[in-house]
Amino acid sequence: MATRLARRLAVLAALLWGAAAFAQAPESTASWKVSQKAVSDDEFELIFTASIEPGWHIYTVDHEFNATTVEFDSPEGYAPAGSLVQVTEPVMFRNEKVFFDSAVFSHRIKLEEGNATVKGELTWSGCNDQFCAAPEHFEFSVPLESGKPEALSTPSTGSGTGAGSSGTGSNSLWGLIIEAILWGFAMLLTPCVFPMVPMTISFFMKQSANPVEGRFKAFMYGLFIVLLYTVPISIIIGLTWLIGGNAVTADIFNWLATHWLPNIIFFIVFMVFAASFFGAFEIELPSSLANKTDAKSGKGGLGGIFFMALTLVLVSFSCTGPIVGTVLIKSTSGEFWTPMVTMLAFSVAFALPFTILALFPSLLKKMKSGSWLNSVKVVLGFIEVALGFKFLSVADQTYHWGLLDREVYLAIWIVVFTLLGLYLLGKIRFKNDSPLEYLSVTRLALAITVFSFVVYMIPGMWGAPLKALSGYLPPIETQDFVVWNYADTPATGISTQGAEALSATDAAKGSFAEKYNLRMPMGYNGYFTIEDGLAASKATGKPVFVDITGHGCVNCREMEQRVWSDPKVQDLMKNDYVMVFLYNDDKTRLDKEDWVTTKEGKVLKDIGRVNSYIVRERFNVNAQPNYALLGSDGDLLAPVRGYNLSVDGFVDFLESGLEEFKSRQ
Repeated sequence: MATRLARRLAVLAALLWGAAAFAQAPESTASWKVSQKAVSDDEFELIFTASIEPGWHIYTVDHEFNATTVEFDSPEGYAPAGSLVQVTEPVMFRNEKVFFDSAVFSHRIKLEEGNATVKGELTWSGCNDQFCAAPEHFEFSVPLESGKPEALSTPSTGSGTGAGSSGTGSNSLWGLIIEAILWGFAMLLTPCVFPMVPMTISFFMKQSANPVEGRFKAFMYGLFIVLLYTVPISIIIGLTWLIGGNAVTADIFNWLATHWLPNIIFFIVFMVFAASFFGAFEIELPSSLANKTDAKSGKGGLGGIFFMALTLVLVSFSCTGPIVGTVLIKSTSGEFWTPMVTMLAFSVAFALPFTILALFPSLLKKMKSGSWLNSVKVVLGFIEVALGFKFLSVADQTYHWGLLDREVYLAIWIVVFTLLGLYLLGKIRFKNDSPLEYLSVTRLALAITVFSFVVYMIPGMWGAPLKALSGYLPPIETQDFVVWNYADTPATGISTQGAEALSATDAAKGSFAEKYNLRMPMGYNGYFTIEDGLAASKATGKPVFVDITGHGCVNCREMEQRVWSDPKVQDLMKNDYVMVFLYNDDKTRLDKEDWVTTKEGKVLKDIGRVNSYIVRERFNVNAQPNYALLGSDGDLLAPVRGYNLSVDGFVDFLESGLEEFKSRQ
């Protein structure tokens, strides 16, 4: 009797809890909008964007019980291609992959006639940390017409729990602005931009006679940075709209980031600044020029500050190039004001830390000067020497000079930072240094940090990955002596898998690699043209992984060291994919039979320009790293993925491509 009563009470409690839960659930846990993007004349991508209610989450497409799914009505004039793909990376919550705040999914549609209206229903389940709402539905209807890739937003036509939203475009613009601001702040820590931190501090140490002047010059420094980013980009966007020329503008930025001339100039500038910090000489404008500049700028000294800002903008292009490239792509895809506003937001956020750094030296003027101030300059000088070699390395990699292989680069850094440690201990003294009577706790702590860093680098001479420095170092395949930890296949040569079926293709691959002295990253094996990769895909029955990369791409090196080195990633890429490597900045001149003529009639004669043109035309991207997954017919299996250090996200990306590839067989 007691047991029966207890069971009834438990059932009653569960019913009451469920009723309370249902009562507390919002009208809809997520609102949806759907848009479409043309992939080709007869293939489109439907993009489903969810705005999730605060405190709630929805689930991935492969969740066991609450998966987000889509079903299409009886297709007339079209056919769904593949399956629903999650574009947004999920997060782990209570051992499950979920989406908070927002989520984006996509699905391919192939038109069988000139036009069609795609109708269907998207289903999801929303949960919070206490309970789940009933399954909800979003009905959509999207007209598609071959050759007219107009963006459409479709409100839900369903009833009950399937609320939808039409979207106005302002939300997406604000999202782009916020993303640009975050990228602007993040750029400070990148290998291209961080070297300018000590240079900025040192330059402004002697620029300000008083705090008011210091604040004015710091403000002008930030303003110049913003103008140097936004004004040229706005002009280029305007010209692009008037006369086209996206390939030309892309070549300009590629030249700034990878050509030997600007990189050698940056290297020399850093070495000159370092020598000045060590006390060899003082960097000053000629007195006549300085007097004229000061007279015109009201003691502002704006000439030197402008050139400092220009140096920062040019030096940073290696890392900010992907942002700028994305902006240019938007400008050639029918958008005009959006890229300008986005670049303005990015440049303001990018300039703010440097404006603060420029203010910092003027604040030091209030403090008692002494030998410590010269010690700061000397320490910055050592850092400038080390970081300056990055620019020489970019030129060395893109032109295959072989001057700065990884072990040579590491040897230089080990020596530089060892000397820095000895300086901090007082074992080395420069011209303007005072004798060190005793070792302060601060110097000791810095010396311990520096020597620890040196010890960390030493194993890299024998091939240790040194993931923390992956963005600064030359790729590991340039090292002459190394124990491969990443792959058991050689850096060059012919794949042993499917050798019989691939003999002709592999021979072409080998000759291409040998002819142009190309090496594959991280010991992986693959091809250097999409055509060879697709031929191998048809022979092996595997999809194609396309690595859109560059020798001077610091984010590519980070992806390789931090993501590609993961065992699960290795297993998928080595065993389940045919790999193709497209270097967008390689300056090697091609033989005449390998030249490519663009649709505008321009003849491209080097590897980098050919690959850059191919990825712009084929994938609509103008930056690296980017990663594309292709079927044997060359069609995309998933949206192109960019720089993202999430290993789990990269694994999901690879697995989604495999699933899509199998579904099309």
